[in-house]
Amino acid sequence: MISPDTACETRYMMAHGTVCVTAGLTGLLSFVFLTVAIATDYWYVIDVSDSRYNNGEGWEDLNSHSGLWRICEVMQKVFVILLPLSLVLLVLGGIGGLISSLANGLYLLLFTGSYFLIGGALTLAGICVYVAYSKAAFAIAKHIYGDKVFDNVHIGFSWSMVLACLSCILEVMSGALFLLAAKLSTVGQPEQSAVI
Repeated sequence: MISPDTACETRYMMAHGTVCVTAGLTGLLSFVFLTVAIATDYWYVIDVSDSRYNNGEGWEDLNSHSGLWRICEVMQKVFVILLPLSLVLLVLGGIGGLISSLANGLYLLLFTGSYFLIGGALTLAGICVYVAYSKAAFAIAKHIYGDKVFDNVHIGFSWSMVLACLSCILEVMSGALFLLAAKLSTVGQPEQSAVI
């Protein structure tokens, strides 16, 4: 007959495994989203098709979009180092997450969880740098060409930015799940529970 303590510990171990797998999949999805976001050119979109200066002259050709590395039409080049660095850190974090999950080591899981949280903060910093740059570039353009030119011009962020934001959220979730896995790994080990 299985004792209640053994059954409880078995449930916690199964929960620990589920949390580790979920954390790994969340981290992998974060990596995929950030890779696609960095590689695509739809961070910033300018749509002039409704502009009152259009006058039916086919200004749709002036619509543009840009990414981090390639500018399709109007904007100046943007060099953002934080997001590619975050991508590299995600790869290293994934390797660390796999090792810490397999080893089921408290300190490895704590380190991996903290690592993903720091990586999420770095991704967020990269997004903020891009937003600040875009805002400054738009302010310069308004200063040069005047406010009236931009009355009916639609400028905004597009799906590449959304993917980067989702990646940031998933990265933080992955870090939180690894920290939860560290907490679950201490069940039945009072000397390690005191550390958490």
